Amino acid sequence: MTELKLPSIDYAALAPILIMLGAALLGVLVEAFVPRRLRNVVQLGLALVAMLAAIVMVILNADDRLITVGGAIAIDGPTLFLQGAILVLAVMALLLVGERTVERGGAFVAHAAVTAESAEDRRQAEGVGGATEVYPLMSFAIGGMLIFVAANDLLTMFIALEVFSLPLYLLCALARRRRLLSQEAALKYFMLGAYASAFFLFGVALIYGFTSGIPGRGAGVDFATVHAAVTESPSSPVLLFAGMALLAIGLLFKAAAAPFHVWTPDVYQGAPTPITGFMAACTKVAAFGALLRVFHVAFAGASWDFTPVLGAIAVLTMLVGAVLAVTQTDIKRLLAYSSIANAGYLLVGVLAPSREGLSGTMFYLAAYGFSVLAAFAVVTLVRDADGEATHLSRWAGLGRRSPFFAAIFTFILLAFAGIPLTSGFTSKFAVFGPALEANQAWLVIAGVLTSMVLAFPYLRVVVMMWLSEPGESTPTVTVPGALTSAALVIGVLATLVLGVVPGPLLDLTTGAAEFVR
Repeated sequence: MTELKLPSIDYAALAPILIMLGAALLGVLVEAFVPRRLRNVVQLGLALVAMLAAIVMVILNADDRLITVGGAIAIDGPTLFLQGAILVLAVMALLLVGERTVERGGAFVAHAAVTAESAEDRRQAEGVGGATEVYPLMSFAIGGMLIFVAANDLLTMFIALEVFSLPLYLLCALARRRRLLSQEAALKYFMLGAYASAFFLFGVALIYGFTSGIPGRGAGVDFATVHAAVTESPSSPVLLFAGMALLAIGLLFKAAAAPFHVWTPDVYQGAPTPITGFMAACTKVAAFGALLRVFHVAFAGASWDFTPVLGAIAVLTMLVGAVLAVTQTDIKRLLAYSSIANAGYLLVGVLAPSREGLSGTMFYLAAYGFSVLAAFAVVTLVRDADGEATHLSRWAGLGRRSPFFAAIFTFILLAFAGIPLTSGFTSKFAVFGPALEANQAWLVIAGVLTSMVLAFPYLRVVVMMWLSEPGESTPTVTVPGALTSAALVIGVLATLVLGVVPGPLLDLTTGAAEFVR
């Protein structure tokens, strides 16, 4: 009788993942057993402590280079850097979420408020401090993202995709002020996300079929088997190309790359603003972390075949994001199309097959995450009696009414435009340089031209804030609480420091830019 051999598991290497998933489970118990009046403080403290503990474990694991859980999880430089970036950005997002749930009339609505029958019942429900279930949902999503960037086989990657996607669908529906718009956005995200997941899973099946057709090798969907099969495959393998295409659809959907971007503006506009920032920063890091691992490890031998296709998608993404951003009249939709354009710039780094390309992409992900969270932090502060004032016409004259916060938002927009001495300039340089060295000048030219187009909507907002007279409808900027202030300070300082002194982070990404195989 054959003895069952259990896979070797390095629990210390998995500690960040286990901490976040454990905190999520504890958060579910808190929802069930802790009195409502204490629930927000307990949930916020639990989530924050878990994230900080996970960051500490990532730092302690910095020298690890191993494959564990039977080959399903790879702990290497890119994994640890991306996990650290997700966790740090998640802390910023958590601070924004915590501020909104503490406020009466904040961004989130409790389930009791949705189901309350009378106006008085609804007022009482809305006074409890928001939907505290947002914290375990965020913890589940972060745990899934940490697995996603570490997955070393396609099935593990699919499971991680679902673990962090399902909580995001729910989080998008928790807006208090514009409840119907929020729920509509969540439904759109769920429906399109389900299709993208189906494409990804079908791609996994085709890749498994492809590896089974290589003589002398067992079938499998782990990256080592796929890489070996790609290297030894005959010319024009149909299953390989079809599988790669379907996998790319699933991953590019999460990355908000065209033509799989159509969910992004509606979801960014409808979701609670702190959750929008969370998705714009952390989900993008997770999506591109998976793209880097899939195309730099599993399909590295087919780069000659997929580079032109992904390059065309990168150009289309940059063009769609830049051109449609010009037509937007809502600040959250403008930032959504900005996020789409930035996905195109990141794809330029993904297609640079060198270590510098990998390093530049990781630097870009971290720098962009800080800037975009700071931008959404400012958006949460521009409010009137009806909640957040996101229509661009309402921002006219904001520089005269609230010059400090208008100056902060101006600085962030200039960073998005790639002005020197900001992280945006350094980030674009970090991905365009390796692309030029890899003879991908056409991608760099497209990136530079679309960056010039994308600068127009940013500068239009700046002009509206500073050169327009404030009207009666111009909202005020609410004084931020301690949590939002902390998130804003972190984002703005990171945007400035990474533009002026990018060396330490670039050195860190260069040292981490090597996959374990």
